[in-house]
Amino acid sequence: MDGLGLPYRTEAPGVDEHVPATLSALEAVAMLAVRKARAVQERHPDAWVLGADQLVEVGGMTLGKPHDRDAARAQLLRLLGHTHAIHTGVCLVGPGGHLLEAVETTHLTFFPLPPEELERYLDTAEWEGCAGSYRVEGQGQALLAKLEGDRTNVQGLPMLSVVRLLRRAGFAFFTRP
Repeated sequence: MDGLGLPYRTEAPGVDEHVPATLSALEAVAMLAVRKARAVQERHPDAWVLGADQLVEVGGMTLGKPHDRDAARAQLLRLLGHTHAIHTGVCLVGPGGHLLEAVETTHLTFFPLPPEELERYLDTAEWEGCAGSYRVEGQGQALLAKLEGDRTNVQGLPMLSVVRLLRRAGFAFFTRP
């Protein structure tokens, strides 16, 4: 968001992130993005609020944030040598009931790794707090054989989608102070 030159502040939404198991990954991230944006907007009714949520999907299975190193290893073993999708739901809510939504999907293919290299990646602890157990903005970019789509989506906030939503809401860019 810094790159857009718009003033902002971050705030944890503090919402339940459970979604019905019957939802697809796309539906789940969209629902959670709306839930997060609305929760913060209720506390600041005159503000424009951007909420987002992200899930990794591989072979029809959804991967969230791992709870420990063993879970991270299991997730990465599903991803290494394969292509997977990252889905990020984004919701912009504002005064007067404005609500705009988008879901961005990026496809990534990871190199296969020998077990000892996987363990060294796990040693970096980049997996902590990350859906799919990796960060491409850090050492995890060495896992990446191919990326199709918006790289900022993989990093957590799809800026192409964010700019489209802000423009639809009437935000002006390149303004003078």
